[in-house]
Formats: sequence, structure tokens, C-alpha cells
Amino acid sequence: MKTRNLFPALLVLAACGSGQGCVPKFTDLKKKYPHVIYHGRKLPSEVVLKENPPPFWAPISSIPKRVKGAILVSEDWAFFQHGGYDEKQIQEAIKESIEAGKLTRGASTITQQVVRNLYLSKEKSIGRKVHELWLSTKIEKVIGKQKILEIYFNIAEMGDGIFGIGQASRRYFQKSPSELRPKEAAFLAMLLPSPKRYSVSFTRKELSGYARRTIRSILNKMVMAHYLTPEERDAEWATPLAFETKIDVSIPPESGPDEEGSEEEGAEGESSKPALEPSPSPNQSLQSS
Repeated sequence: MKTRNLFPALLVLAACGSGQGCVPKFTDLKKKYPHVIYHGRKLPSEVVLKENPPPFWAPISSIPKRVKGAILVSEDWAFFQHGGYDEKQIQEAIKESIEAGKLTRGASTITQQVVRNLYLSKEKSIGRKVHELWLSTKIEKVIGKQKILEIYFNIAEMGDGIFGIGQASRRYFQKSPSELRPKEAAFLAMLLPSPKRYSVSFTRKELSGYARRTIRSILNKMVMAHYLTPEERDAEWATPLAFETKIDVSIPPESGPDEEGSEEEGAEGESSKPALEPSPSPNQSLQSS
């Protein structure tokens, strides 16, 4: 067997031997909607499929391009280029973790996060991770990128008991997703690696140093990916978020301490450090978004 065909074969073997079956019925996602059942801060949430959409479901067509862009450049810049998982991101995450002597960041794509939340257990094992990678390549072929993105936007955790951009936009900004400004979208993107932990900025009515740095970084990436012009970025940065009572529009340093503490981790206990920029050129992500 050629080396380039070995990895997919190993994925199949590991997935079907993982104790969680092989391939779920992905076609159900074309006619049913995922509902997130929240069991509190200490227990994992679960997702069930129902015939009708949950409250505040946001169709992908109702989410502005710039709002999608803020999430994409933060979570999965190569979303429209990879086939379910980003091999280069995985390699870079492994290299960084080995050099640091600990897990420094995850490398999960948006597709992987959807698969994990819909179909897999919370078990932390190589078998489950390989199953996740394999299912990610399969689901993209069945329901496509836009449906995966729609599901992600509607089940992603964005605060304690807050799931989906419909709930989050109303909770933090008292508006629908279609009305979000780029900076507001960047705030929601900032929350994603560890929502309970980073939503402290909303609770305190003041952006933490980490939140300011991350939001500014996301806005800069949106300029790189041609979602914003430099002038639009600067105008957004100068406009405070609705909940802020203490406002600082100075340009933050690129790095600094993480004031939020470490009592809450990101998904699966991975580091909450955001993903790096991908190998494709940034403006490629605009092709299908």
C-alpha cells in the first residue's frame, strides 16, 4: 500500500473498531435540527435531533458574511479548503506541544467540532480522536460545507448555558445575528475556545486584557482576509461594545497575561490558545463564505 493511502486506511480501521460504530446517518441533518440539552456547569451537554428548529435558530443565509468571517479567521481559516481536518494544523500543534512539553493548543476544525458534539462521546482516547477525523471526512461529502457551518453556528457554546449565535447575540447585544457588527462578532469569536471563562468580560462590563488583544487580533485577521478594510477595522475598534462601562480604545500589546484565570478549560481540556493562520492564503477563505 502506498504511504499516501495508509493514513485514510488507518482511520477506517480505528473508527470501526472504536466501539462507537462506523458512520452515523448524516442525511438526518438535512431534515432535522440539533437541540443542545444543557445539564449545568459540571456535566457535559448533549445534542439531540428534532423535527423543528430550536428557539433562535439562525439559518446560514441570515448570518452576515463579516460575522461568519470573524468566526472563520479565529477558529478555522482554511475551512473551505480542507476536507474535514487540517493536516498541517495537526502537525504544527503536535510540534508546538512537544517543544512546550504540554498541550499548547487544539487543532480541531469546525467540521471536527460538529462531529464531536453530535456523534461522539467525551472520552479522551486516540481511538475516539481518530474516529472523529474519519467521520469529519465523511460528513462533508454528505451534507456539505454550508450545512456544517450552519450547525456549528447554532450549537457552539458561547457562554454558560448559551448555545448558538442566536442566543448569544441576544444575550450579549440584544439583537439578532443579522444585526451584529464586526467587533461584536469578534467578541463572540473570542469566547469560543473557553466560553465560561472568557465571558467574564461581559459579567464585569469591561473587556479584559486578553479579550482586547484577541478581539483586535481577529479584526486584524479580518483585514488580512479582506472582510474589512483597515479603515473599517479602526472604526470598529473605536466603537465600544454595548455592555462596556469602562472603555479603552488604545491599541493593546500583542501578548500579555491571561487575567481570566484557569478554572475553565476549552473543549476537551485543550488549551484555549486559538488556532494559527492556515497554509492557504487568507483571501481563499472568502471563496465560499
